[in-house]
Amino acid sequence: MYVTPVVPEEATGAIRDLHEGDLAAKGYIPNYTRLFSLRPEAYRAWRELVAAITGTMELRRYELATLAAAEAVRCRYCVAAHGAILESKFYDRPQLEAIAKDFRNAGLDPLDVAIMAFAEKIVLHAYKVTEADVDELRSRGLSDEEILDVALTAAARSFFSKTLDAMGCEPDDSLAGTANLLDVMERREMQASRW
Repeated sequence: MYVTPVVPEEATGAIRDLHEGDLAAKGYIPNYTRLFSLRPEAYRAWRELVAAITGTMELRRYELATLAAAEAVRCRYCVAAHGAILESKFYDRPQLEAIAKDFRNAGLDPLDVAIMAFAEKIVLHAYKVTEADVDELRSRGLSDEEILDVALTAAARSFFSKTLDAMGCEPDDSLAGTANLLDVMERREMQASRW
């Protein structure tokens, strides 16, 4: 990490509460919590935003959109973290690697592919999103509220991922099993560029 976070032994107030909450829920303090110990009010606002988005969104759909957005901005931490959730709750390892390698050809439902493509486009080229992109999701059964949920997911992930990367925040040791997912995707892109 490029900045020096508050060490747990010196944490007080809101920072101590963040640390204790993570210790109780996860058994350790994630590196992103350590980073945000410098601005716990920003982290609290982040968590409230995510809760507002996920409160109306199916978890698997949220995680797929998040994975697509994190892959698009090349955030190793977020790809690993959300890949781990997808692996633990929804997909086996070969399927998850296929999604990371090329979600468009990984045997996903066409709606899931459309959601991931939309999230990816928002992160990479939001200014190029058109009404036709939104109509594509509508034609696959999403309501306007659900489409906005995907847009919010992608935009929020861009903020968080870019913050982690800009501050040199590395994935936690507990994510070692999924930390290579971004490598899977990058190898595919390198092979494609050779053609």
